[in-house]
Amino acid sequence: MNETNGIDGMDGIRQSSSDGHPVHPAAPVIQTLALRKVYPAAKGRRRGRGAAPYGAAAAPPPASTKEIVALVGLDLEIRAGEFFGLLGPNGAGKTTTLGILTTRVRLTSGSATVAGAEVGRQDVEVRRRIGVVPQRPNPDRALTVRENLEFHAAYFGIPRSTVAERAQALLDMMGIGDRGDGKVETLSGGQQQRLMIARALMHEPEILFLDEPTVGLDPQARLALWDVLRDLHDKGRTIVMTTHYMEEADRLCERVAIIDRGHLLALDTPARLKEQAPGGTLIELMLDGDAAPAAASAATVSGVARAEAKGDVLRAYAARGGEAIPALIRCAEQAGRGVHDIHLAPPSLETLFISLTGRKLD
Repeated sequence: MNETNGIDGMDGIRQSSSDGHPVHPAAPVIQTLALRKVYPAAKGRRRGRGAAPYGAAAAPPPASTKEIVALVGLDLEIRAGEFFGLLGPNGAGKTTTLGILTTRVRLTSGSATVAGAEVGRQDVEVRRRIGVVPQRPNPDRALTVRENLEFHAAYFGIPRSTVAERAQALLDMMGIGDRGDGKVETLSGGQQQRLMIARALMHEPEILFLDEPTVGLDPQARLALWDVLRDLHDKGRTIVMTTHYMEEADRLCERVAIIDRGHLLALDTPARLKEQAPGGTLIELMLDGDAAPAAASAATVSGVARAEAKGDVLRAYAARGGEAIPALIRCAEQAGRGVHDIHLAPPSLETLFISLTGRKLD
């Protein structure tokens, strides 16, 4: 496809500096200031699993006698043309953040601006400027693949004279151009997710939001979807994606915000975030009892920069992980604990997350 049909061409295409890295305009295309979301106590009501489909009302919070604080003073700036990731475990506040930015969830306090429109006051303008891909595909299964795109175009008032050509061009881009006349059920899970991306792009949004786009996909379908997203980004599309897969954030995103329990813990490029991880390899010894008695002596092992206990897991960071293992096993045995499994991980976004929170991403 060429840039004249409006699908690939965009205002604010990224330029490259002399070292080949992308240069983004200084003004943020998305900005949140002191963003806070508190779900009120909802006695007698229970929330269903998962977020509500885009365009539907957000599901009520779970039955509780206490307020649920989902976001705590979140400040973010995302630049035009950037591939930005929100990384964190389930329940971290990622989907709530996306819900606010896409107008599905009403913020409690603070402010959010998307593509020049203020969320909460200019919601219609926000929706015109964004495309949203839900965590799980939600096409109209009574329609054909192509009709799903045509129906979406009609919702946004796109002239009928351009709809057919645009729909076919997007289906071709997603690698399902020959499936337009078939029913949605004939598509695989990965193909259905690509259909959702095509649908989100039908009205030529400035920003594409994706909520956990590869959950439930097999490895091959996940890699294929990564290629689609890289291609969209290379053409200048601003992409904001939530994920709890560290590898996905590391390999796709230019910058990553690590979020947990509504708090922003860290924000930088994947490479710089990994540099912030505690030095050396993360060594995890799974013990047959509480690891606390072994943690103090483990911290004194030569080459170990840090050691801590998390339940029955003894965690240590060492420059030479393999060399430290025998001494760590001795620490456990001297504390009266047996070792039934050992895991090593090089410095990564996950080891950084573990160092910040004491728990894993999944």
